[in-house]
Amino acid sequence: MFEGGLVIAELPPGTEPRARHFPYRNRIIAGLSLGTVVVEAAPKSGSLITARLAAEAGREVMAVPGSPLDPRAQGCNQLIRQGATLVQNAADVLEAVRPIQPGFASPRAVYELAELKWMDGDAGALGLVEELLGPSPVPVDEVIRLSGVPSGAVQMALLELDLAGRLDRHAGGKVSLRPA
Repeated sequence: MFEGGLVIAELPPGTEPRARHFPYRNRIIAGLSLGTVVVEAAPKSGSLITARLAAEAGREVMAVPGSPLDPRAQGCNQLIRQGATLVQNAADVLEAVRPIQPGFASPRAVYELAELKWMDGDAGALGLVEELLGPSPVPVDEVIRLSGVPSGAVQMALLELDLAGRLDRHAGGKVSLRPA
């Protein structure tokens, strides 16, 4: 027996389902989830609308690649070309939406010295942000949280790295350092 739940909709109860209503539903789905996985998508499919809405909401967008000869895979392949995370199984999806594991972060001493490095000005923030980044994509919000540096200073440091050609930007508001 069902004892609780929640219904979220943009249209009043009893509204007849119509194709033009699906993007409204998909916007809600994209906003409530950590990420969106597109398995099959023709070039002009509703799945691509959902992926766009997820990206606009700062959610992870993932796609399963397919044969370039299959029209049902063209949308997924295009998403991957545009920066969506390529996934092939459930483990790939979990890896994409899982927060940073403590063992993957920089040594603890970096965090304890964050305030001292910040006292040096922008150069201190740049050095700290650079130490926190590696080849794996990390959400910008996580870099701000781990650094202890004001978000504006982190954004400036990321901009400097980007302008120097040392930063890669990924879907879902993630960044990584380019290999040297």
